Amino acid sequence: MTGRYRRAGRADERAVPPPEAGQAGADAALVRAMADGDEGALARLWAEHAAALLSYLHGLTGDRFLAEELLQDSLLAAWRGAAGFRGDASVRTWLFGIGRRQAVQRLARSREHPGAVVDDSGLAGLPAAEPGPEAVMLARSDVAAVRAAMGELPAVHREVLELVFAHGLSVREAARVLGVPDGTVMCRLSTARRALAAAVSRSPASARHRTEG
Repeated sequence: MTGRYRRAGRADERAVPPPEAGQAGADAALVRAMADGDEGALARLWAEHAAALLSYLHGLTGDRFLAEELLQDSLLAAWRGAAGFRGDASVRTWLFGIGRRQAVQRLARSREHPGAVVDDSGLAGLPAAEPGPEAVMLARSDVAAVRAAMGELPAVHREVLELVFAHGLSVREAARVLGVPDGTVMCRLSTARRALAAAVSRSPASARHRTEG
């Protein structure tokens, strides 16, 4: 089964929007079909979610090759664990949780730490659940300034920003992926947003943007 999907081509890593609301039922049906042994359902799930999952795994590890290996491992784990999908979270949230566990297990066996360089192309025009001065400043910043500033943040903050803003997960969904309470995600998100705004304000790209504006 896994060989087929390795030969099917590499996932196109990019900022991928979250599924439409109507897609949730279709995704859940695919997982149920996987639990019944339908490999075609896995192929369709791959087409829908592999790019977003690869982007997330690349962000966790900072290593594209490792992220691709973890993507394969995650899809195999999803195939084997499809019968355990309860439907109390979206399929994308479920897949991200599987991917994160695969990454944590792999990195725990390695002496190397993740580079945690996220695919932050989806963070341009960063929205805020509770608009404040930092949200206004980020919305006015150019993409280069945001990308440069992301590199200054701790991995725990980069990850929560990616989950919520780049991949469109809700606070509750991000909490499920991370295995922490909702309140912890909200706290991390608030801290990360302030830290990102401060880092952007210090960046040379932001200074050039203000001067040119």
